[in-house]
Formats: sequence, C-alpha cells, structure tokens
Amino acid sequence: MFAPFTDCTQGQIDRLVGEFPLAWVVTGRFNAALLPLLAEHGEDGTIASLLGHCGRRNLIVEDLRANPSALILFNGPDGYVSNRIVSEPDWGPTWNYAAIRFVVDIEFVQDETPAALDRLLDHMDGPADQRWTPRELGDRYRGMIDRIIAFRAHVRDMRPSFKLGQDETRPIFDEIVARHSNRDLAAWMEALARE
Repeated sequence: MFAPFTDCTQGQIDRLVGEFPLAWVVTGRFNAALLPLLAEHGEDGTIASLLGHCGRRNLIVEDLRANPSALILFNGPDGYVSNRIVSEPDWGPTWNYAAIRFVVDIEFVQDETPAALDRLLDHMDGPADQRWTPRELGDRYRGMIDRIIAFRAHVRDMRPSFKLGQDETRPIFDEIVARHSNRDLAAWMEALARE
C-alpha cells in the first residue's frame, strides 16, 4: 500500500465506518456476506470491535464457529476520475476511493441480539422514542429474533486506504474536486485535504 494512502486520522476512519456501515465479512473458507456493522471504541479511542448481526442460517455462521478469524472490508466513497475533467493533457485517469480492511476474531453474542438490533436502528434512524422499534412486530418479533444472532468482531489489525487525490498537484486536485460528478467523493477529497 502506498504510504500517503494509509495516512489518515482516527476521525476519518470513524467517519467512514459510521457513514458506510454495510461491510463485507469474509471467512477463512471465502464465504462472504454484506452486513451492517457498528464501531465500538476502546479506551484509547480506536475501534476495538465491530458489532453486527446476521441470520443464523447464513453460511458465514458455520464457518466462523469453526474458525472465528475473518476479514471485514468497508468501502466508502469511490469513483473513476477521467482525464476529461483535468486540463493537463498528459495526466492519466485513475480511481479514487476510501476503504478500510479489518482483520478480526468473531465472537457470537446471542444474548446481545436484541440490543445489537436496537443500536443499529439508533444509528440509522435515531433514538427509539423517535423511530420504529422491532417490538411493533408484536408476536412476530420473537420468531424473527430467534433466527438472528449478534456477533462482536474483535479487531486484531486495521488498515485504511484513503486514495483521495493526495498525490495530485494542487491545480489538478482542485479541478477534480470542482468537476467530478460524484459530489460525495469530492467532499471527502476536500475534507481529507483540510485535515
């Protein structure tokens, strides 16, 4: 990994995980599932674990019971950067992106399943007094919750990769930010440049 692309702050890492919580969870047997995950921070302020849930019949559950090691991949904003939006004729197109790779050990925490669902809903929709709650399902809730299991992914290693124009000259960077059609990507580029 090119060093400038791994140089980012804890705040940028937290922002990516918070704004793009749907991540790939990949087992040692290469089964994979896209699942929403929430960051849990340690005393030092870094992400110590990720809280998630999945269906008990998901293929990853059997894999992770046999071997709890997994790879988790978060993908933030990304986009192709065409040479048509820059003024230098000898500039080549590229792809800008923000992503994070976590190596984890997964622990199933069945008793925390209802709380894990509530935390995800809080994150996505706001506090329980302002949003829908699973209990509104009535009797169906117990049947549904019995088919879901929560897990905590304990972080062993984390590697961010934020390729957001750090290697561009200032004039080219400014042209990309001003002209790129993906305004979310452009905003992330600007934010990284300011920090």
